[in-house]
Amino acid sequence: MEKYAFGIDIGGTTVKMGLFTAEGEKAESWEIPTRKEESGAYILPDIAKSMEDKMAERGIAKEEIIGVGIDVPGPILEDRIVNRCVNLGWGVLDVVKELQLLTGISNIKVANDANAAALGEMWKGGGQGHSDVVMITLGTGVGGGVILGGKIVCGHFGAGGEIGHVLMNRFEEKPCACGKKGHLEQYTSATGIVRRTKEILAISDRPSTLRDLPEITAKDVFDQAKAGDALALEIVDFVGAVLGGACAMISCVVDPEIFVIGGGVSRAGDILINTVRKYFRSGAFHASEDAKFALATLGNDAGMYGAVKMVLD
Repeated sequence: MEKYAFGIDIGGTTVKMGLFTAEGEKAESWEIPTRKEESGAYILPDIAKSMEDKMAERGIAKEEIIGVGIDVPGPILEDRIVNRCVNLGWGVLDVVKELQLLTGISNIKVANDANAAALGEMWKGGGQGHSDVVMITLGTGVGGGVILGGKIVCGHFGAGGEIGHVLMNRFEEKPCACGKKGHLEQYTSATGIVRRTKEILAISDRPSTLRDLPEITAKDVFDQAKAGDALALEIVDFVGAVLGGACAMISCVVDPEIFVIGGGVSRAGDILINTVRKYFRSGAFHASEDAKFALATLGNDAGMYGAVKMVLD
């Protein structure tokens, strides 16, 4: 009798769902809408219904399901309780208990989405072959996850891996999205890169191909840097210096084998990785300076892979 597990990644717009074999191979994946009405009351019932439908479609009995792994965009306590998830409308919610009641499946694991993505990248992605991994996701904001000994480090308050809120500049005057000031996210997210670029262009009359663009994106900054634009190169160097410095600090605490960088900004590729690595090595404690750097490879599936990995473990 074949055995299966579900990996589920709950996002603010869609829920990504995957059916995996016991050997960790993805058999199928699909999406359903994230219905956030009535404080997210429909999300877990919709997930349970979609699982039930998929099992019926494939002729899979409940006894063939090893378990269900879920990741959510919020802090997790005791590997099961969401400690408020504003994006979904949830307060404090015991996800394991609720889904057990809905599905009758006892083996259910829950993790923060960024932590699950880090676990997925360790297992099947850019961190494959390593058991001590720090993943940093550079998108609209900056997320992260810490894996030590192949296990997620979520911390006492569920905030382990919130790398985007490492304090980098105590003298920053503008607030981070979290309300405090000077956090990594303000300088190395796509939003932060665009903000800094516009600020420099506004206070300087230096020539730059960036001035010819109707609307600047982080991708534009890296593209123009690759083309040799001096101002763009300086901005990329600044981003690399800040992120490399943050990685040097992180390495003093968790000492990873490898840093995996994902998110939309990571599509810049080698120019980003090489700059970050340069500043990391110049600032890291000597015992950690040979840590590796790699790009994430699983894209939007990373959380789903990490979620199911928790079950298969």
